Amino acid sequence: MSTKVEEWTVLSMLEWATDFFKEKGIPDPRHSIEWLLAETLDIKRLDLYLKFDRPLSSDELDRLRPMVKRRAQHEPLQYIVGFTDFMNARIQVNEEVLIPRLETEQLVEIIVDAHAPEEPLSVLDIGTGSGCIPIALKMECPQWAVRGIDISEGALEVARSNADDNEVNITFDHGDILSPDSIDVDTPLDIIVSNPPYVKPDEKDLLEPQVKEYEPAEALFFDDLETMYGSIIKFAGQHLSQQGVLYLELHEKYSDEILDLFDRNSWSAQVQKDYDKKPRFIVAKRS
Repeated sequence: MSTKVEEWTVLSMLEWATDFFKEKGIPDPRHSIEWLLAETLDIKRLDLYLKFDRPLSSDELDRLRPMVKRRAQHEPLQYIVGFTDFMNARIQVNEEVLIPRLETEQLVEIIVDAHAPEEPLSVLDIGTGSGCIPIALKMECPQWAVRGIDISEGALEVARSNADDNEVNITFDHGDILSPDSIDVDTPLDIIVSNPPYVKPDEKDLLEPQVKEYEPAEALFFDDLETMYGSIIKFAGQHLSQQGVLYLELHEKYSDEILDLFDRNSWSAQVQKDYDKKPRFIVAKRS
């Protein structure tokens, strides 16, 4: 990337970096440089197309260069710019937390659509990570009492900062669902939600480098899904109110396996598909 300012316009940078990212095997190369360039110029990505002839200053090029280099090494865009948008929230992300996915937005939508926002419901998110689920729920339903737990202190720090940034009052505590006594529950819960680690370690090589090389392994991988989901189901059976609902996100390959963990005498559980028509969620109610 030359230091001569006059050689670089918005359009020439878009074209050069798209080809550069293609050579490096970066997914969605055009989208990658659009995002980085829009962040550098502090404009919306669509506005880049109104400024094709705009020259890039030396200061702007100095800010852009290291970001392009990091992306060329497959570092996720969200970690490079430090945030992502999730529902109506702006969520800080770093390598302490998983980057929120579109499927998890749909999980939040399913929950919001199924309950009255004006009711004072109590909600617990197990494995909260960045806090995106409880923050989005609280923004959509301010009357709800929402709490998140995680085993990672680094993740909890990010989640608390995100709650502050989005101006919502949420409690984030350390808690390990595999050691349920570590989770303090005073009163029955109306909603329990969890998007736990559900990729088996032997599937790691199937993931893109930007996922397996950068996102936190403890938030991605777990070798015994029966133990993980079984612990959540047992905990929910003990702590949900009689009308309470459990919401789970899961790996599309293991939906039947997870569904079989529910005792049909105690639960009414159904699999729901995501926008790509893949079995992605379980919604379970006490029988």
